[in-house]
Amino acid sequence: MYIQTKPTVIGHNFRNLKSSPMFEQSLQVAVIGAGMTGLLTARELKREGHRVIVFEKSNRLGGTWVYDPRVETDPLGLDQSREIVHSNMYRSLRVNLPRRLMGFLDYPFSQKEGGDPREFPGHEEVLQYLEDFARDFELVELIWFGHEVVRVEGVNEVSHEWVIESRTRESESEVEEEVFEAVVVCNGHHTEPRIADFPGMDIWPGVQVHSHNYRTPESFQNQIVVIVGNGPSAHDILREISSVAKEVHQALGASDVHFKKLENHNNIWQHSVIKCADEDGKVVFQDGSFVYADVIIHCTGFKYHFPFLRTNGIVSVDDSCVGPLYKHVFPPSIAPWLSFVGLPYRGAPSLIIELQSRWVAKVLSGKVALPSEEEMASFVEELYQHMKESGLPKRHTHQLQQNKFEYENWLVTQLGLPPLEQWREEMYFYALQKITSHDDDEYRDTWDVIGG
Repeated sequence: MYIQTKPTVIGHNFRNLKSSPMFEQSLQVAVIGAGMTGLLTARELKREGHRVIVFEKSNRLGGTWVYDPRVETDPLGLDQSREIVHSNMYRSLRVNLPRRLMGFLDYPFSQKEGGDPREFPGHEEVLQYLEDFARDFELVELIWFGHEVVRVEGVNEVSHEWVIESRTRESESEVEEEVFEAVVVCNGHHTEPRIADFPGMDIWPGVQVHSHNYRTPESFQNQIVVIVGNGPSAHDILREISSVAKEVHQALGASDVHFKKLENHNNIWQHSVIKCADEDGKVVFQDGSFVYADVIIHCTGFKYHFPFLRTNGIVSVDDSCVGPLYKHVFPPSIAPWLSFVGLPYRGAPSLIIELQSRWVAKVLSGKVALPSEEEMASFVEELYQHMKESGLPKRHTHQLQQNKFEYENWLVTQLGLPPLEQWREEMYFYALQKITSHDDDEYRDTWDVIGG
């Protein structure tokens, strides 16, 4: 556990630091968050010669990969005054992509002596990997642990500088201000829950909880549980709870699904979406089926949440669309001085984060050029128009709609890197098929991809 609150190497007086002549441009850059995204971003910025400070609210690195047995006082996460528990991991969580896809391009996620030997290891192994990465690339001394960012705002209308206001747990009434030339937002998007919305939700008498606050199955012993959602966490929690619950009913996201019992499971049923809930405990599904349940678990994902960011409306979050952003990273009118890394999903996350962070670092150093503001804004409008014409809801803006690795390969081209190996794409889509399959609960232990 880290207790250092500020790096002793860099200190506060940024303006006395000289730019290294080997770099085209060396900037003072703030990174928000020391999870996987923040660490990769700090590494790439450091490689490009930028002077980096990473703000981390907690007292250790790792972000969501730091398991925390605590849960929030509001199990649905609706109370804005609640004490937020950053981690959303359940105790038994294992990665759902193989090691070779989880690792970074130049820092493999290899098995460690005495560590978790499985191809799909538990969360403890991932945290150890991140700690090793931070140590090996000397990133720990860049992190201000225990510093919660409460405000990120432009200094004025003519400068591209940003003021960052932070506070510590020891002195919550006092804030510190630092000025940076650029800010990279890396605080993740697995903290602010998105919940299902259905008639009768407020009068239904049972327990409702978001998966963010699920840790272990024991409290669901002999209960009838409804799980809302069809993503990886829903699949994992569904099967774990079924080992102790009386019945588990999964409400899928589609309305054309018909009630059925899941094959090879004695106490799991699938339904269409929830139609309504009643004050007598009944949960009714759109397929006409119903159940009297004790618990509803919302495995319905998360919202993008940047309560500290103040841009006078230049960047906003509307139904999980952060925008306008060029290629999910740069706001056209203030690029490259503000950027976001790690927003896209439905892709190989570590690869996307690594390529995005390299792109940001090289753009800031002047080695890679962005299109004009007008061209970037036009690209964003074209994306929005395409989504509208395709009937895609706004909340899917950062979902990578791809049959191949178009986005990743585009980033590779921007960076002048060799093309990505074909096995990455093949392995990812093979794993995705396994993740979404209801017929292969044990794929993590029977992995059979050649070379995987």
